[in-house]
Formats: sequence, structure tokens, C-alpha cells
Amino acid sequence: MSDLFPSSEPGRIVRVIDYETTGTEDDEFAEVIELGRIDLDLGTEAIGNAWTALAKPKGEIPVETKAVHHITEALVADAEPLVSLWGKFFEGCGENDVLAAHNAKFEKHFHPGNGRAWICTYKCALVIWPDAPRHNNQALRYWLDLDAEPDFDPVLAEPPHRALPDAYVTARILRRLVREKPVNELIKISKYPALLHRINFGTKAKGQLYSEAPADYLDWIAYKSDLNEDVKFTAKYWLKKRGMAR
Repeated sequence: MSDLFPSSEPGRIVRVIDYETTGTEDDEFAEVIELGRIDLDLGTEAIGNAWTALAKPKGEIPVETKAVHHITEALVADAEPLVSLWGKFFEGCGENDVLAAHNAKFEKHFHPGNGRAWICTYKCALVIWPDAPRHNNQALRYWLDLDAEPDFDPVLAEPPHRALPDAYVTARILRRLVREKPVNELIKISKYPALLHRINFGTKAKGQLYSEAPADYLDWIAYKSDLNEDVKFTAKYWLKKRGMAR
């Protein structure tokens, strides 16, 4: 993978973050309604300095998103507006420190991080653990058996789909990733689209490994299809590995 990912400089901590929102990054009216963050100390591997807060949105919270995170208008009625929370959210995070999130593209959409480098634990997990059955943070939690680690705090990990619990689980995934590859390598991987493992669309090829897909099919995906950037990137990667990239 080193031929694809140029270098970057790590910091002293990685601040792992998560947002709960009223919609996706494709929804122009989506707002952050809960923030959570926790730090991974790169020197000691300690996970701590947890912080979370609800944010009062300007608009309504759709039923569809309430069904995921269970944050209602009543819960945020007395919360501060988001603009007043960013200072506390980034407090103690230096300009050379690193931000991390699971599917960091989502968090980055709502706040770019003031120039800090990013790690996407989702993209890194795809590269480092391609054989995991799924790569969302709760699936990785159980696949990696994070709950069995001596310092695992079940109170911090619950409930899923809330900002601090999700950030906590992601921080523990990140700690395992850092044991596999240095932070600067994780930053490199995160700068590129996700390198997928199996084809998850169509009928004939669905479930097949990209590494085993026919070259003509990979070429169609990479250069002729209207599929998303992760799919196209993966097809181009495997064509390049075979010496067949355009």
C-alpha cells in the first residue's frame, strides 16, 4: 500500500470524535445535536479525557434519526447552540495533534478540524483487517473482542449510536490499529478513498473479492461505471496490482 499513500506528521494525542446529527452529509439542513470526544495518548496508549454535550438545533429532529440515536427535542431543549461548544470540544487538542473518527468523512463534513490531520478508522480497518465480517465500529468491537480488554469500561461504551460511546469504541479500535501500523501510516491511508474487500452490488459478482474479480469487470467499474469513489478506487487499485492500470 505504500506506493499509494504519501507521508504525514503525527502529534502527541489522537482526539477521537463522534457526532450525532439530524441527517447525513448529503442533507444540506443536517445539524450536529450531540458531540463526543476522547483522547488516545500516543506515548502511553491511555484512553481518557472524555467529554460530551448535546447541542440545540435550529430545525427539527426527523423521526428517522431519532430512531437511530433516540435524541429528542425534549433532550436538547436546554442545550447550548453548537457554535458555543466548539471551544470546549477542541480544548487540549493541539494544532499538531490528530483527529480520528469512524467514517471520518462524515465528521469532517460538519467541521474540518482547523487544519489538523485526520485518521479514518473505517478506512484503516478495511486495509489492516480485510477479513473482518463487517467494518462498522460495533462489529469491529466484537470481532476484536474489545470488551475483554482489562481496561474496557462498559459504562463508557453504552449505548451505541450516541456520541461518546461511539467515540470510546472507536478509540479502542484505533489503539489496536496503532499497534499494527504507525500513526503516520494511518493518516496516509485515510487520505484516500476506502479500499474495499468484497463487491457488494450486482447479482453475478456480489460477494466476490475485488482481488479475484475479472480484469474486464474491474476496468468497467474503474473507468465506465457511475459507482462511488470507494468502489472505483478499489477497482483501480487491483488493476494496478496486476499491472493493468490505465
